[in-house]
Amino acid sequence: MLLALLFVCLGWHTTPGDAEVVPSFKATCPRFFFKETPPRIGRMPAGLVRICQRYGNQYRYATMYDQPNRIPVYSAYIYNPGEAKRPSNWMVEPQLVRSKLPPEMTSEKDLLEKQVTRAELENSQAVLQDYKNLVDYNRGHMNPNSHQPDLDAKKSTFTLTNTVPQYLKLNGGSWAKYEEQTMKDKTQGCKETFAIVGAVPGNNYIAGGRVNKPSHVWAAACCSVDNNHIKSWAVIARNDEDVVKLLTLEQLEKRLANLYRQNSILLFHSDCPRK
Repeated sequence: MLLALLFVCLGWHTTPGDAEVVPSFKATCPRFFFKETPPRIGRMPAGLVRICQRYGNQYRYATMYDQPNRIPVYSAYIYNPGEAKRPSNWMVEPQLVRSKLPPEMTSEKDLLEKQVTRAELENSQAVLQDYKNLVDYNRGHMNPNSHQPDLDAKKSTFTLTNTVPQYLKLNGGSWAKYEEQTMKDKTQGCKETFAIVGAVPGNNYIAGGRVNKPSHVWAAACCSVDNNHIKSWAVIARNDEDVVKLLTLEQLEKRLANLYRQNSILLFHSDCPRK
């Protein structure tokens, strides 16, 4: 069943944590959103958690995480690609298990040594075992490591809270082309680019029903060219074919409103142009 009520209303609060799992993006890590304004519309269902993704004692980006489906709703970040080596070690979020655990993402092994049981970990989020032996799907980043500037920033994207089961040919094909070439082309002349990448929950699951397989993945960006000029763009793709459709921000918001059964959706502050 599609998640019908999704995006953030500024007055809505999740269960608070110490630093990483937070009651409000605006109070903790607003800088990852254009004009410090997270996506907003209506009410949200139970089980969605705000994470200010923290690594190396710094906030790196923001993720809205759907705990029941064990996938991110979206990750929001500043596009700033760098040449550091691609990391390979995956991490999990301690505060999704218990709010009093350390705020920084860490390895499963390290977390299991901190008096956390495997059952507690698996109940709170996706784990590496969920993504083993997949057919036609693999781990797809919402915030890709290639859009981050240095090694620590790239490492921070390797958390399973930033990952969905993505169609293998899409992840390595048209979606990769969007991440690498389209973003590079579209950001020419931009002083700062804010990106949001998300997934629409689908009707199927991997790992014996533990992790939702999204029906669609989507992305949008809002870029400041100078004090008087702002531009935007967006894409969407079905998560079972290697096709990415380039849209205006307005078109994507209308498409997502339909998919999420909402009257309207605002991914960025209203100053970001929709056309």
